Amino acid sequence: MDTQIQKQIINKNFDLFFIKFPIVFPFIYGTILFTFPQYENILIFSTLLLLAEPHFGATWPLFLNKSNLDEIKNNKIQYIYGPIALVIFCFLGFFYINYIFLFFFFALNIFHVTRQSFGICKLYKTNENEIKYQENIIYVFNFLFFVVGIFRFYVPIINESNIFIINMGILSILAITFIIYFIKFKSIENLLTLITGVIIFLPICFVDKPIHAIVMGVTMHYTQYLALTYKISSKRNLEKMTTESSKFNFFGIKNYKFISIVIIYGIFMALLSASSSSSNELFKSLLVIPITGQILHFYLDAYLWKFSIKHNREVTLKHIYS
Repeated sequence: MDTQIQKQIINKNFDLFFIKFPIVFPFIYGTILFTFPQYENILIFSTLLLLAEPHFGATWPLFLNKSNLDEIKNNKIQYIYGPIALVIFCFLGFFYINYIFLFFFFALNIFHVTRQSFGICKLYKTNENEIKYQENIIYVFNFLFFVVGIFRFYVPIINESNIFIINMGILSILAITFIIYFIKFKSIENLLTLITGVIIFLPICFVDKPIHAIVMGVTMHYTQYLALTYKISSKRNLEKMTTESSKFNFFGIKNYKFISIVIIYGIFMALLSASSSSSNELFKSLLVIPITGQILHFYLDAYLWKFSIKHNREVTLKHIYS
């Protein structure tokens, strides 16, 4: 088989299983959670260590790449002063208005994940009517899951007796929506991408703890982001690689800088996140550090993936399709 054709097949399969429809990850999480509930803390920590925190860490090699340095210098307010102000806000909010701050953090999580889900649909759209349809569906259902989450875990009006009826209604509407979409647009891969964006927060309806509601389905979001940033980082390296520099390969690992950063960041932040379960108040307060890192991720991504900006199209978008 021609090498170029092989690469196209690999890229197509990579996009399908890690970006468009990474359903295997919440399936693994759910299987372990419901089969071995006694190990839920190990499951949560493992997910934070392997997917969640590395995904937050992947923002930094994407952001601080040489291709972005001039853009950062020319937009100091949004790329330098903005993050500094945000760090101050996070520390003040965490220590002085903790309950409100954590609710804001929960809402921000939902909004950020929703924006990425819609953004990924836009990458693979076939026409404008389709993307508008996808946008409406993703926002409606994610808002619905946000409301369910509030009334299950923050203001517990929804209980075990009525959640079953609510779930049956939601699943029926989901099935009808997806059938109509496929009949209308006849694209199975785009349907799978839409399903991914819609069901990320579906676990809110059936898990019994808010941490699982956030982490289980969002494993797909983490995977999508890691796959996209790895792909972009690798293509940027290839673009700038000279014949001389291409001879150096750290232990045979491609794109080792990106991998090293996300692994180190993931270990460090996962350990700090685990400190929240400590009985020591000082250790519990260390949770502010990974939360601040996550909010910085939300903030920076709002600019780094904005493809209406020419710079981002030239240094980021083109590598997604190549």
